[in-house]
Amino acid sequence: MNTIAVRLSLALICLMVFSFSYAQDQRVSDSDTLKILAKQFVERLAQEDFSSTIKYFDSTMITALPVEKLREIWGYLIAQAGHMKKQTGVRIEKSAQYDIVYVTCEFEKASLDIKVVFNIMKEIAGLFFAPSSSSSEYTLPAYTHPESFREKEVVVGRGEWALPGTITFPLGTGPFPALVLVHGSGPNDRDESIGPNKVFRDLAWGLASQGIAVLRYEKRTKVYAIKLNTLKDSLTVKEETIDDALAAASLLRRTKEIDTTHIFMLGHSLGGTLIPRIGMGDPALSGFIIMAGVTTPFEDIILRQLTYIYSLDDTLSDTEKTQLEQMKKQVAQVKDPTLSVTTPGKNLPFGAPAKYWLDLRGYQPSEMAKNLKQPLLIIQGERDYQATMEDFRGWKNSLSSRQNVEFKTYPTLNHLFIEGTGKSTPEEYQTAGHVAEFVIYDLAHWIKKY
Repeated sequence: MNTIAVRLSLALICLMVFSFSYAQDQRVSDSDTLKILAKQFVERLAQEDFSSTIKYFDSTMITALPVEKLREIWGYLIAQAGHMKKQTGVRIEKSAQYDIVYVTCEFEKASLDIKVVFNIMKEIAGLFFAPSSSSSEYTLPAYTHPESFREKEVVVGRGEWALPGTITFPLGTGPFPALVLVHGSGPNDRDESIGPNKVFRDLAWGLASQGIAVLRYEKRTKVYAIKLNTLKDSLTVKEETIDDALAAASLLRRTKEIDTTHIFMLGHSLGGTLIPRIGMGDPALSGFIIMAGVTTPFEDIILRQLTYIYSLDDTLSDTEKTQLEQMKKQVAQVKDPTLSVTTPGKNLPFGAPAKYWLDLRGYQPSEMAKNLKQPLLIIQGERDYQATMEDFRGWKNSLSSRQNVEFKTYPTLNHLFIEGTGKSTPEEYQTAGHVAEFVIYDLAHWIKKY
């Protein structure tokens, strides 16, 4: 549920920074050189040659990402995606003073982009793992009607953290009720793309087809990942998620086609968990939707998800046992009363800074939600292994006495609210699907009630 840690899907292992250098071949262009360096680096990762990799780290990352931490992160990735089979492509783009090389790799269970960020010294300044953006072409779900809506590009927020976004308007002059979409964990794009699936595009186009305007935007940890790396020791969910969600609501209030008395907020996964904090920051919002939000402490969620994933093949390897023990120690460190801002991130789950965990200490989403006066809709897929029915019961136990709170579960849906059968797995997210039609209709019906 946080930038580095809780979703434990392929888009989650996302924010590691370090330096790495090779001798340059002056006979090829800078772009070609960087592509070669990135491919060589990825090959070393695939060979699990962490010792030779780590010696190229700068002094900051020697502390932040030692051999064992890199080995641990790679192990978590392999647990979900399987071993790397081959590299299938490479592309490069420019971002300010950085060059970003995407090395697309075929793993046993998924196609991933390994994003390697180079600084002007041709040292690696960032490393990210995400489902390949080229894994499948998006197809329209049956419930969307493109002829019934239009889209407008907007900017959410101002200044150094301004974010590109899209408002999807129903056709007509309005004013329309509106919904802000708040992402789950990881450096999500505005569509909340996970493998070939685009959860937020489904929601935006589906709800706009039902007469509701929807604002979605790029997440700060995607647009400003490199910049945030320099501030990682002070990062909390406020900077990661809450500030931008509030800015999005503010933007809708300044948009002439929007009915400013009917602006709602929907949070998915991490976004759902943070809805109570977002709501306390903007009491003028009309209502809230929590999709797969957790009520269990974040550090416990990490351990629960890791245990679940490792149990899927009914065996526990020695490596998996070691990783589980390491995670238990890191979770215990989060809970330790002596945890302070000086505690090294390497001792904490996925290297997330101590301030991140201290900010979440004592946060009980379902209890804070009691302070919200607005209507709430809380929905949950029963096949979800990331936010589980235990979390759903947490919301229900705290809020069931409220007349303006509704609860709904869906037996066949996973964490992405896509239908399936049997146990849900990370591999399932690599199969193209759409948010279920009945979810779209339930959301539209609830919003129109208020």
